[in-house]
Amino acid sequence: MKALFVGLGSIGQRHLRNLRRILPEIEVLAVRYARNSPALTDTNEVLPENDLQRHYNLTEIESLEEALSLKPELVFVTNPSSLHCTVAMKALNAGAYIFIEKPISDSWDGINDLLNHANSKKRIYVGFQYRFHPALNLINSLIQENVIGNLVGARLMNGEYMPGWHPYEDYRNSYAARKELGGGALVTQIHDFDYAIWLLGMPKLISAVGGHLSSLEVDVEDSVQILMNTPHNGRNLPVSISLDYLHWPPKRGITIVGEDGTICCDLVKNIVILNNRLTQSSETYNFEQFDRNQMFIDELKNFLDFAAGKADPAVDLNDGLKSLQVALAAKKALITDSVIAINEDTNES
Repeated sequence: MKALFVGLGSIGQRHLRNLRRILPEIEVLAVRYARNSPALTDTNEVLPENDLQRHYNLTEIESLEEALSLKPELVFVTNPSSLHCTVAMKALNAGAYIFIEKPISDSWDGINDLLNHANSKKRIYVGFQYRFHPALNLINSLIQENVIGNLVGARLMNGEYMPGWHPYEDYRNSYAARKELGGGALVTQIHDFDYAIWLLGMPKLISAVGGHLSSLEVDVEDSVQILMNTPHNGRNLPVSISLDYLHWPPKRGITIVGEDGTICCDLVKNIVILNNRLTQSSETYNFEQFDRNQMFIDELKNFLDFAAGKADPAVDLNDGLKSLQVALAAKKALITDSVIAINEDTNES
């Protein structure tokens, strides 16, 4: 079996390391255009070995077309977001199963071509590893079991100082910092939109305020507050999401308020606290020993089972497009200073 990686930055290397752990003998090809990423560990530490080809025992190919002519069964699209659709379409035409790292894209350009391809729904998997986080799966179960009664509101927070994300690189050169490569908090931090939709449903209305508010040298939004109107069990549920490139120390979490209690989740400490108003009690679920890389391993196993016809994808093309639709609607709301209606049936907003 052959796997092709298009892009070997931090996330591409993580998927490659995990693939080697699961399938040590798999043949790996890579198309790398920038070729400026050092070899990294799971914690993004730079290894002394700076020759990725030798370190990962892979074959570097000069062009995507040449690489696809070698018929890789698996293609990992882990290059900048603005380039995802072009690579994915060519890989589809070559008959491969495709893992697209989130987000699918940074715009709707090329999306309809993907949707209209006969095999897109059968062969595309979108990388949203938080679907495999035990704390979020617990929250999903608690909501489904109506443990805190009718929901009345939810708040999500995701903030981290951007220059500290990848200490080995100049943050100003990263895709997240550059509009041309598909950066910006709304699309880069799209995980929060994905699990907000997964846990609470697809919003119908969305507004946003913020923009490039800091002294960071980026040409994209670095701090945004989003408010969504999400139909849930017959009522309009207000869901707010805070995204930024500034928060220190890092903060990531969810608070869900119900008539009978609250669910509070800290995704930095990996703790969930269930507060029950009726019993005047609190219960703590501790996942502090959870290894973050396990999410990526479980995600990759699901993708491999999907490619082998053994499992449904955790996030297929349609699910991946829902989060993109909401993120782009939020960006439109931010730019136009207006409330945007989301039409789930047409992928338009």
